[in-house]
Amino acid sequence: MFANTTAVTDFLPEILPGFLARNPRINVDLQEKPNAQIPRGVLDGRADIGIVAGRVDTLGLEAIHFSTDRLVLVTSRKHRFAKRRKISFAETLDEDAIGMQQGSTLQAFLAQITDNLGKRQKLRIQLGSFDAMCRMIGSGVGIGVVPESAARRNQQSMQLALIDLSDAWCVRERYLLVRDRAALPIYAQALVDTLCLHYAGEQAAIA
Repeated sequence: MFANTTAVTDFLPEILPGFLARNPRINVDLQEKPNAQIPRGVLDGRADIGIVAGRVDTLGLEAIHFSTDRLVLVTSRKHRFAKRRKISFAETLDEDAIGMQQGSTLQAFLAQITDNLGKRQKLRIQLGSFDAMCRMIGSGVGIGVVPESAARRNQQSMQLALIDLSDAWCVRERYLLVRDRAALPIYAQALVDTLCLHYAGEQAAIA
């Protein structure tokens, strides 16, 4: 399975343990890839399943929508932006920032955005997980852009403030990519079903 940074570091570690425990004969080869490379990997047969977010050329693959996430700005509760309800990403670029490690899908995406704006993030440190980012942000080292799901998970314990981004690109639809869902091996179909049911259950709980 090829998946982007958010999938590998944020929600799959929550979902996969239960799936693997229920299916002791199934092993998952999970590889982190940039969004743009994932469809080609599935199309070429190097992966049975791909997980992408946002606008991606799916190359004609079957795309199964399974959840929606947003990127938000996260600061410490003492930061001058902490009481803002909404802010543009461009407005944050003069602040010290915490980022994901070089090569991560999210960091590459934000670098493309800043290039289009003719600026760069003032990165003080780049880390390997969103939880580590949130811990550093909560300590007041800098601000950062992370998926809302990760930010809310750490909001209370790390004393974080979450500010909505006004940029249209902050809302990201998540898709599972497969060549043909009906033709998937049984183990791959089971994983697709698990992911879809997990988020269907979350939506039902919210409703």
